[in-house]
Amino acid sequence: MTRYAFHFDGTRCTGCKTCEMACKVEHGWQAGEANGIQLFEDGPRLMPNGKYEYNYLPVMTSLCDLCADRVAKGHEPTCVKHCQAQVLKYGDLED
Repeated sequence: MTRYAFHFDGTRCTGCKTCEMACKVEHGWQAGEANGIQLFEDGPRLMPNGKYEYNYLPVMTSLCDLCADRVAKGHEPTCVKHCQAQVLKYGDLED
């Protein structure tokens, strides 16, 4: 039995929110409605070296079904497909 995993590289996310927009378009949700993925922003935080730090974390909500219809057709979830920085990955857990 193949088990699938969703992976995210937090060092590369720029906070563009393309994942959120792709999810809304894929599922037909309107602006202002909840969707399957939400990007949380952490920062700005002043670091000891005088630079500011921003962190972004995409979180799947209870509405996320990992685009079951797309995956059943052999495609990746829409948030993964449209991630501009290629931060999101989806595939076999063993990989």
